[in-house]
Amino acid sequence: MQQAFFVGPAILFYSIVIAIPFFFGIYYSMTSWDGVSGNAVWVGLNNFSTIFLKDPEFGQSFWFTTRFTLTAVILNNVIGFALAYLLSLPLKSRSAIRTIFFLPNVLGGLVLGFIWQFILVQGFPGIGKLTHLSFFTLPWLGTEATAYWALIIVSVWQGAGYLMVIYIAGLANVPKDLIEASVIDGAGKWQILKNIIIPLIMPTVTVCLFISISWTFKMFDLNYSLTSGGPYGSTESVAMNIYNEAFGNNRYGLGTAKALIFFVAVTFITLIQVKLTKSREVEM
Repeated sequence: MQQAFFVGPAILFYSIVIAIPFFFGIYYSMTSWDGVSGNAVWVGLNNFSTIFLKDPEFGQSFWFTTRFTLTAVILNNVIGFALAYLLSLPLKSRSAIRTIFFLPNVLGGLVLGFIWQFILVQGFPGIGKLTHLSFFTLPWLGTEATAYWALIIVSVWQGAGYLMVIYIAGLANVPKDLIEASVIDGAGKWQILKNIIIPLIMPTVTVCLFISISWTFKMFDLNYSLTSGGPYGSTESVAMNIYNEAFGNNRYGLGTAKALIFFVAVTFITLIQVKLTKSREVEM
């Protein structure tokens, strides 16, 4: 009875916020509901056949999201780990530097997108005129290639600091005596990093990869505020495609079907990632 008293509210809120809407979503994905009328006409699997056979924009947005996720996850984790490794060294101002790198994560995606939109559209050209560096004079939000990398830069700038904190916690749990013993045996820094540190922090790598994959695959707010899917839909993420389908075109049934496909895809990818990285974990 006491356990039910403490667990009951959590189960209730989980059911109201997650479970019940999820099952309603499965139902609406098989209807042609427009979000306004009280009648949701049952169409079965027609929405799914429409998505796979007659909606090239969804495939394009999925391909963009996959490319974006792959690049952003690698850069976020590599830079996050590099920062954590450097800031685990005995530096005088490492606490202040850690705070500086973590601060971008405090900003919300919408605010961050609008700030960087101003920087890329007005700030960079001004710097380019003063320095005559071609990097700053690029049409960052004007072409498909530059808009893609603009999203990558902002995403990594925001996310690497958060992963850095997790990696720092993982590095703190690596036994110091093991590293000291390897130094005495003549191991170099690269050998220690490759053969001792990285294998021992694989549980942390598993967590960071899971978080970063979930982040980037579900990206919406940054995409919406920075590029709005442009130019010409070339940087439209899956989440934004679903949003436009449901709230822009008032086809809630079709939008829900896309969301269900997206849910299955992200679940499948993250399960594979967790399984692969967990198989490389070692016990301390």
